[in-house]
Amino acid sequence: MRVLVVANQKGGVGKTTTAINLGTALAAVGEKVLLIDSDPQGNASTGLGVGRAQRTTTLYDVLMGEKPILDTVVKTALPGLDLVPADADLSGIELELGQAPRRSFKLRDALGPLRERRDYTYVLIDCPPSLNLLTVNAMAAADAVLVPLQCEFFALEGLSQLMRTVDLVRGSLNPALEIQGIVLTMYDRRNSLSEQVGRDVRSHFGETVYDTVIPRNVRVSEAPSFGKPVLVYDLKCAGSQAYLKLAREVVVRERERRAQAA
Repeated sequence: MRVLVVANQKGGVGKTTTAINLGTALAAVGEKVLLIDSDPQGNASTGLGVGRAQRTTTLYDVLMGEKPILDTVVKTALPGLDLVPADADLSGIELELGQAPRRSFKLRDALGPLRERRDYTYVLIDCPPSLNLLTVNAMAAADAVLVPLQCEFFALEGLSQLMRTVDLVRGSLNPALEIQGIVLTMYDRRNSLSEQVGRDVRSHFGETVYDTVIPRNVRVSEAPSFGKPVLVYDLKCAGSQAYLKLAREVVVRERERRAQAA
């Protein structure tokens, strides 16, 4: 089981959209995927068609030690893709845990039984757009970070902040944390700024940046309002095809990583 945290401290970069659609695409190519919604807004849950009434137990119950994570898993309408939902209760978790022992490792401890059972090949964690206890828990629990990066002017500044956060987590909580890759999102080929940001990011981070870019696509934006990933909403659109390509690239990187470790 490989745990990937989808993170960026900057909002509006396509983070939740990437978590939903990458999870769907991985399931579509035969992987068993669990998506953990770690954002109090619960947008990943909504985007997968899991309404508020279905969220009787959530990640909040897991972090508070009231439920094992397997008791909170909800089956989505998509074969191979399950969800641990979130709701607004998560917004108070930092205060509620206070100075609780191992407060930064609550999610890692909760994922222990899942690693032993091997029900899933990938666990994706969708984080809030901030550095708080939820993001720290996700990074402490993860094997690697997948970074969605919007092709706009302040992208590199936000990325450098995230890299500093990853270094801090490595130094104090999770020395094995890796960068799985950086994916360029909301890419507009008609816009010279998108091309410039893409060149700058690739010159700084080289092969860490995925070959796949996610285009700015109206179908991707529409899909969440129907409670569907874009691959279900419109499989043939450019956004869906890009996420399928990204999923294949993620799988190839993971196979290469395992081969090098063997």
